[in-house]
Amino acid sequence: MRPLVPPYVETLKAYVPGKPIEETEREYGLKGVIKLASNENPLGPSPRAVEAMKQAAASVHLYPDATSFHLVRRLAGHLGVKPEEVVLGSGSNELIELLIRTFTTPEEEILLCQGSFPAYRISAQAHGRPFVEVPMREGFRYDLVAMARAVTPRTRMVFLANPDNPTGTTFGRKDLETFLAAVPKDVLVVHDEAYAEFVDWPDYASAVELFRAHPNLVALRTFSKIHGLAGIRLGCAVMDAKLAGYVHRTRMPFNLTVVAQAAGMAALDDAEHVRRTRENNQAGLRYYERELPKLGVTLTESHANFVFVDCHRPAAAVYEQMLRRGVIVRPMAGNGHPTCLRISVGTPSENERCVAALKEILS
Repeated sequence: MRPLVPPYVETLKAYVPGKPIEETEREYGLKGVIKLASNENPLGPSPRAVEAMKQAAASVHLYPDATSFHLVRRLAGHLGVKPEEVVLGSGSNELIELLIRTFTTPEEEILLCQGSFPAYRISAQAHGRPFVEVPMREGFRYDLVAMARAVTPRTRMVFLANPDNPTGTTFGRKDLETFLAAVPKDVLVVHDEAYAEFVDWPDYASAVELFRAHPNLVALRTFSKIHGLAGIRLGCAVMDAKLAGYVHRTRMPFNLTVVAQAAGMAALDDAEHVRRTRENNQAGLRYYERELPKLGVTLTESHANFVFVDCHRPAAAVYEQMLRRGVIVRPMAGNGHPTCLRISVGTPSENERCVAALKEILS
């Protein structure tokens, strides 16, 4: 379609989401398929959020509050920050787009970790922004030393996923602060902590704790995982108030629906749902860590709500066989990991069904 389409869009490969349950059941003639591919909350949404969404549905003929006034203040109180330091988005994916749009130009570069969350690379290319990818170090971990060395005068933004998606690996406070000290203050460091609420590791540091000491640091959070609200698209960024003001200039009005705002406020009030989700996740991770190595696969040490499994064979075939057994997992060839699968933590019965299917295939 040249010359109508710019070359960076012509060559762009779109994000491939996890295979839906309905499509799998239709394609393979199955019933009762389980999905462990997209790191969703297996306990579902907060019951309080569901009730709030039902009530909010009566107002969807009206435009939402363009400033999300009440949710911003509720979230600021929850995180211990000021309302003017919070920006909300339709999922953290929109915030990634907004940060690139607001703070970078086509002449500047974005620094990424190769094999990490593909949305960073896709969003950069979709905006016509050049990017540089630094390989992971051994153990599928971010190489922050190499990334700091890769910063040049053209670098304007760095994306860090911590815990990482898809590997589940994490770096601690000391490594993050060393990296921040090495990066020029005119380079924006985006610390994507979508899975932070699942981390049970004293050395972990959230950018929410550090951004005031490092005004070029941005924290990204999401309601999709711990709160089980992936379907309504709700995320937040915490940053220096002056930076937030610029993001609001490029943010489209009414980017959060009435229903999303209501669900977010109710979810923040449901500490019991968050507690149950964490407990289920910790039990699921322990189960996978105990059972999967018996099948001859290798796992990273995951701090998220999924495990990253190296099958030591082409994972696409394993994925296909899992589908035929009614279990959807995520093959990682698109991230540059052709022998690996990402498997979400489900309910105990879902986890057991997943392991049983893998045992049949791998044995």
